[in-house]
Amino acid sequence: MAAAEPPVRYGILGCANIARKMWRAILLSGNSTVVAVGSRSLAKAEAFAKENGFPGSARAYGSYDAVIDDPDVDAVYIPLPTSLHRRWAALAAEKKKHVLLEKPVALNVAELDEILAACRVNGVQYMDATMWMHHPRTAAIAAALSDRCRFGQLKAVHIIYSHNCGPDFLKNDIRVKPDLDALGALGDAGWYCIRAILWAYDYNLPTTVVALPNTEFNEAGVILSCGASLQYPDNKMTTFYCSFLANLTMEVNFLGTDGYIRFNDFVIPFEEKVTHFYEHANTRFGELATSIEPLPTKHVVRSDLPQEVLMVKEFSNLVQKIDRGGEKSEKKWEIISRKTQLVMDAVKTSIDKGFVAVEVEE
Repeated sequence: MAAAEPPVRYGILGCANIARKMWRAILLSGNSTVVAVGSRSLAKAEAFAKENGFPGSARAYGSYDAVIDDPDVDAVYIPLPTSLHRRWAALAAEKKKHVLLEKPVALNVAELDEILAACRVNGVQYMDATMWMHHPRTAAIAAALSDRCRFGQLKAVHIIYSHNCGPDFLKNDIRVKPDLDALGALGDAGWYCIRAILWAYDYNLPTTVVALPNTEFNEAGVILSCGASLQYPDNKMTTFYCSFLANLTMEVNFLGTDGYIRFNDFVIPFEEKVTHFYEHANTRFGELATSIEPLPTKHVVRSDLPQEVLMVKEFSNLVQKIDRGGEKSEKKWEIISRKTQLVMDAVKTSIDKGFVAVEVEE
């Protein structure tokens, strides 16, 4: 019987709340462990490690440099404010650490290109932390979308992701601070919407993007809510809305010539181990238009592990193939990230220029 692969050893840069969720994911993954956590304050790093039950062998550091300089760290998870991503992700790659980067991954595509170049030159794996992509439901929906007999051709995509976190969030959270996360709701929530649109269109870029009027800003000029229309060939209709000012909503609608698919918890499932989506196929009005036929099908998708755990497992598998198998890094994740960033940049440019149409070019 072959010996089990040693776990991938993670260092975490920062003590953001999302890092607590990722530590749990690493713990449950079965092929990973945490060996270090760093903060700008040693006391904060030590408290974070203690409060979250890190292994006794895990080291707490009072700087991010110390984590990426630790020879026992194979990979880093970076949940820092977006304005810090370019520096620390590129530096981690230069120190031969694999990079799992929280979204939004950069303030613009030029910054992301620096990160990706550092990862390529140093032969390390890059992945953004868009967790829903790793859930088995995502694969099930992809199969339903590709069924030409039931769904037909994709004609429209409409997505909403909003969460109203209250006045304290709107005043104090890093996601509303121009020097930390200047993209605001577009970066935090819009990233998910744009990624889902690209995913539905097999990662083909739209030709143009037009931000919708009535974008809302805070006093510092950070986006609190916005929407956009993405133009694709063949008269496809695509829109999204993202917001920090509206009730928690995670709605996705895919409309085909012969079918319709919808689900309303695409970012974070309502339940960790049981998810669903609804599929309408060849739908017609019933007699006297008092019903529809056939009724939609509810597809239930179960998973023994949460989506963030599946993401960590996949990332760690790729790391193991590089570090222990001599393989090259998987490039699809940097391609997908870059396309998402390009569209997000175009939306931001459209907003800044008064809601004009902006061409999207690679």
